[in-house]
Order: sequence, then C-alpha cells, then structure tokens
Amino acid sequence: MAFHEIRFPANLSFGSIGGPERRTEVVTLQNGYEERNAPWAHSRRRYDAGLGLRSLDDVEALIAFFEARRGQLHGFRWKDWSDYKSCPASRAPSALDQVIGTGDGLQLSFALVKHYISGEQSYVRPVVKPVRGTVLVAVAQDPKVEGLEFEVDVERGVITFDTAPALGTEVSAGFEFDVPVRFETDHIQTSVASFQAGDVPRVPVVEVRL
Repeated sequence: MAFHEIRFPANLSFGSIGGPERRTEVVTLQNGYEERNAPWAHSRRRYDAGLGLRSLDDVEALIAFFEARRGQLHGFRWKDWSDYKSCPASRAPSALDQVIGTGDGLQLSFALVKHYISGEQSYVRPVVKPVRGTVLVAVAQDPKVEGLEFEVDVERGVITFDTAPALGTEVSAGFEFDVPVRFETDHIQTSVASFQAGDVPRVPVVEVRL
C-alpha cells in the first residue's frame, strides 16, 4: 500500500461524523470485579465521508477521489474538523502550543506530538501529517525561522534543526495537521433518486498506522 500525499476535499469532510476509537479488553471475574487491558497504545479514528455530500457534484468528486485511491489500496490525508490544530479550536496555532522535547546539545530532530490532558492524566498523540506552511517552532520560547533554522518533514511529522538545541532548553511547536486514513470499503453505492430524497451513501474511512 502506498500513501498519497493528498487531502480528501475539506468541504466534503466538513459534514462528516467520526472520532477516536479505543480497544479495551474487559474480563469479568467470578467475584464480579473486572480486569481491563488496553492492547492499543494509540487510539484509531474512524469517519463517515458520505455525510458531507450536499450535491451531485459532491458525489462526483467523491467517486473521482475514491477511484484515484483505488478504493482501500492507497492512504490519503483527512481533515478532522473537530481536531486539526495544536491549540483549542478558537485559537490560532502558536510556537508555544505543544512541548515536543528537551534539547541535549546533540539531538537535531524532534517528532511532532499533541498532548491531551484531563485532570492528572494525559495522552500523547504522534502527529505524522502536519500541514505544510503551518508549523511554528520555538526553542526556550524563542521563535525559529523555517528554512533558516529548521526544516519540516510534512510526510513524517519531524522537524530538524540546523543547530541542535542547547542542553535543557524546551522545544515547542504549533501546527495544523491531517489524519492519515484509507477508505474502509471497496465499493460505493449511489443513486440519484435516493440522494435527491436525502439518502446519502455510507463511505467509511479509517485511520492507518504509518
């Protein structure tokens, strides 16, 4: 399977539904207590692309995109409108949004991540598909200049400095990002009559590990 560095039309994903999925194995013991185990370190997101269709032109655009990806064969980028920035939805990303590492004077490359915090618990999500031109970086709260002081690999979600951040300095970043996904079906069933009557096709999309 190849991954195509192209985003599913954002105007179509805007009306979709979906979100993170976890896998938890629950075993109920004879005494009524439970043992729970989470085999996945990271959640996996699922969406329905069909719910964003508003016109027959949208259906045509969906079919063209589906055919170009060969159904489930090739992955692509997906904009999750409910979670696509390093900061709250009401704000614009800044270079101080997410701490992505601490300098040691030697390390040049740092992977982008997003932290989800609730109370004393937190989850760190790898961000592997940042959007080109949106990544902002700072070292010790000092903003750096892309192309002069660092480069961004938008296919892997890694930033690389020209000079390694000094020992103990905090490296932070802000960005917009996409979710790497593929279609979860090899067929799309559409009908002009049913679509005009308000019945949209179901087009499942699932996150892929890269």
